[in-house]
Amino acid sequence: MEKDIVNIGKSVVIKGELNGSEDLTIEGHVEGTIQLRDHVLTIGPNGRIKAQVFAKSVIVLGEVTGNVTASDKVDIRDNGSVDGDIISPRVAIAEGAHFRGSVDMQRKAGGAQPQPAKPAAAQAAPASQSQSSAQPASPQRVGA
Repeated sequence: MEKDIVNIGKSVVIKGELNGSEDLTIEGHVEGTIQLRDHVLTIGPNGRIKAQVFAKSVIVLGEVTGNVTASDKVDIRDNGSVDGDIISPRVAIAEGAHFRGSVDMQRKAGGAQPQPAKPAAAQAAPASQSQSSAQPASPQRVGA
């Protein structure tokens, strides 16, 4: 048993915060927050989730209402349903699945864009100052 998988049965209802350090399959009802940041969360066909979800990978066969954040992948299978925003580098939505929300397929190399913008703005400021100082100097010389 190298990989532990925990099951939450159809009759189980959880309200609050759910944290874990192993893969989890939910067939019951969960409301609140689910955090399995380094593990796989599977929402079974009977699973009904009203929660913010944070996991390595999320597989949806049931219903999820709330935002889903996955560091690896979100997979909405046939008859699966997500009503909320998804943030994950990889997203798969099967034919017959339901999805309503937005998808942000963010990548980790997003910090390079602000750096070029700052030097360009700094170069523009001295240019405008030198132009404004040159214009008043010309009329003074002509009038003198």
